[in-house]
Amino acid sequence: MKLKYILPILFLALATVACSSDENDDYTPPTSEVDGLQLIQELSNDTHTIELYNQSGLFYTGYNNISLRIKNRSNNEYVEDASITWMPMMQMPTMQHSCPKTNPEKVTGKNTIYQGAIVYQMTNTDGSGWSLMFDYTIDGVDYVVSDTITVMQNDNQNVSSFMGTDSSRYVVAIIEPENPIIGNNDLVVGVYKMENMMSFPVVENYILTLDPRMPGMGNHTSPNNTNLTFNAADNKYHANLSLTMTGYWVLNLKLMNVDDEVIKGEDVTDGNEQSSLYLELEF
Repeated sequence: MKLKYILPILFLALATVACSSDENDDYTPPTSEVDGLQLIQELSNDTHTIELYNQSGLFYTGYNNISLRIKNRSNNEYVEDASITWMPMMQMPTMQHSCPKTNPEKVTGKNTIYQGAIVYQMTNTDGSGWSLMFDYTIDGVDYVVSDTITVMQNDNQNVSSFMGTDSSRYVVAIIEPENPIIGNNDLVVGVYKMENMMSFPVVENYILTLDPRMPGMGNHTSPNNTNLTFNAADNKYHANLSLTMTGYWVLNLKLMNVDDEVIKGEDVTDGNEQSSLYLELEF
């Protein structure tokens, strides 16, 4: 082959390699749908494995926002269309009970991720005592999977379970802020009423008065706080929480029903430094 034919062929080959290299440099692989989340645990039956995720990779007492996906064990593909309910269960020496929960629903913009919430109001010192059962349906077929789980005790009181003056048991849990800042914070709290050992529906249209204090700093409060009021859009209670400095804060609360009757809690006064209903923050 003559040189005048060889050179164009070489040039074409080099150009092709260069283009291929440039295209590879620009290529970005698809982002995993669980990026930024930590695997907590896997629960399996003969057909599927359910993967549980959150930010920390652990369950803690209080409000847990949980992501999950279902993997088909026969082909390792993730299910994109499922109907899911779950039942957390605490086994006590003489009884068992559940806790407040929101069943998982498909996350908008995700193909395989479902998200729900569970409020663990207590645990054993070693994290034992809880189990989690899933009932789910795929293509008209019903499945069940269940296993024990570990729930660790949160360092601060981020949930309170108590008997109210109306002889009903309530659960109050802080949801936001997850990362408090100096200044104004969006405070979000869940309020639930125990209907029976298995059912804890959301309490609507009550009021939670808010009085944040710093016990280690003369029990001072902060300005611009608002009481927590019910938001029907997300079934949670919202308020402005003002934190003027870092450290340990007690959020003194008073739960009042629709008739302005006090269900639990007291005002903070010179003679009463802390309400019997409170949550804690430290940052």
